[in-house]
Formats: sequence, C-alpha cells, structure tokens
Amino acid sequence: MRALLLIIGLGLTAALRAQEVPAVNGQLQDLLGRWYLKAVTSDREIPREKPELVAPMILRVLDGGDLEAQITKLTDGRCQDMTLVLKKTNEPFKFTAYDGQRLVYILPSRVKDHYIFYCEGKLDGQEARVAKLVGRDPENNPEALEEFEQVVRSKGLNLEIIRPQQIETCSPEGN
Repeated sequence: MRALLLIIGLGLTAALRAQEVPAVNGQLQDLLGRWYLKAVTSDREIPREKPELVAPMILRVLDGGDLEAQITKLTDGRCQDMTLVLKKTNEPFKFTAYDGQRLVYILPSRVKDHYIFYCEGKLDGQEARVAKLVGRDPENNPEALEEFEQVVRSKGLNLEIIRPQQIETCSPEGN
C-alpha cells in the first residue's frame, strides 16, 4: 500500500519555504518547492490508486542530501496525507525509497520547470514501473507532455496516460 502511495504521491506537489541546500547537493536546489502532477502512467493497471484529484507535492532537502516529499491526494472521497523520504545514492538524481525496495530517478526535462519521476521496484509483490510528469505550475505544457510520451515509449510503459485534475488543497467537501 505504501509503495502505491509512493507511485501516486511522487507526482503531486505543494508550496515550500526557501531552504539552504548543502553545496555538495547543489543540483537538488531546483527540485525544492511545489510540484504539480501533470501526467502519470505505469506498466500495469493500478485502479484502486488512481487519485480523483491531486494537490501539489512539496519537496525539501533533508540533512545529508535526502529528499522529503509531502504528498496529499483525494481518493474515494478521502484526503490522504503522506510524507516520504527519498534516500540519495551516489548517482545524481537517483534515490531509493522504502528501505531500498524502490528506485526513484528524477529526470530533468528539456522543458523549463518540468521533471519526469521514473520509479521501479516491487508493488504488491510484483515488479512495477511508473513514470510521472511534474511541473512548477498546474497548467499543461504540450511540449513537456510530448517529451513525457517519448520517455514513456522508450521505457516500454503504457501509453494510456492519466492527466489528473489539479487542486491547491485537499478538501473532500469543497473540491
């Protein structure tokens, strides 16, 4: 279940106050702050984890260069909050989650203020791969979506791409 939340949550985004990032992790500076989930797909069906609405995700750098993601989504009429720690590895933009059971690659996009989160690992006892397009604002960018589709195709993922509805905060009553 937590692995499923990771898959959905990594694409979501919200606001972050400015923080000082250690010099050795300077490349992480651009990742801090609010990110909106623009598109998501996987290599297998995960119906019970498709969010109805998504709020922005907040990314922070922790001591040592790990990332913390604060995630909120609305599924089955209920807000679900989650905090996830992505442990840094020796490779830039590569992290592990859930005690190393999942790999998370944060791929810079050619389109300004967009990244692709590519996750792989065990999900409900089976190998799963998920890709998510995130951006700094909730508006869709056709160029970023086109690049996302190219990455999805190159990774052999499902071309049935979900584009969730954006919300600023999660409220079951006042969507």
